[in-house]
Order: sequence, then C-alpha cells, then structure tokens
Amino acid sequence: VQLQASGGGLVQAGSSLRLDCGISGRTFSGFAVAWFRRPLGKEREFVAGISWSGRLTPYAESVKGRFTISRDNSKNAANTVPLHMNNLKPEDTAVYYCAIFDESQYHSDYVPREEGEYDYWGQGTLVTVSS
Repeated sequence: VQLQASGGGLVQAGSSLRLDCGISGRTFSGFAVAWFRRPLGKEREFVAGISWSGRLTPYAESVKGRFTISRDNSKNAANTVPLHMNNLKPEDTAVYYCAIFDESQYHSDYVPREEGEYDYWGQGTLVTVSS
C-alpha cells in the first residue's frame, strides 16, 4: 500500500488550495482517512479526518470552517480523498501528510486523532502561505 499526498504549493494568505491523498496497491475501502501537518520546527498535528462511511468528519479547531475533507466511495472516485483548504493563513504553512486507519474492526464510525493509530502514511506535501 502506498499513499501519495499532492497539491501543495506557495500561495498568498486568503487563497484556497486543494490537497489530494491518493492510494495505490488497494482502495480506501474500510479505511478512515486523515490529514496531519507538521509546521516547521513543531510536532505533527491532526488536521482533519473522515470515516469510511463519510458520516464522521472531525477537524482541528484551528481549521474548522475553513478546511473541508470529503470522499466519494463510488468506484470511479474511491482512490482519492481531497482536502479543500480555504482562507489560508500563514500559520497553515506546514508539510501535510495523509494517513489511513483500518476502521473495519469497529462497529461504528471512528477517526483517531492520534498519529500512532494510523497504519499507513504518505510522504507529505509542502504548503506555504505567504502574508
């Protein structure tokens, strides 16, 4: 299984950007998907996640109302999970990672906020927001 985070770049404050998490080797079926980020010199932090059903979408307080994670589990779109980021701020500057968690062992929707619970990680994509 390989995850690929893409879509990062340099943007101005107030701009929008879309990140994509792609998967190869299997589909996202049965997995919750989350985005984390690591600002320069800081620890990695949870940004947003989405359960396999799409019913549960937790967000970090700092991005709530600006970022949106979504998924389309139909056959043609099930290999990508986007993160739409609006009204970007300089403090959003970070390397963004996507990760997946095997949710199939749970009977209800569950999206961990702790990075240690995730099974696979992508390599990260850099987002730089200038003021």
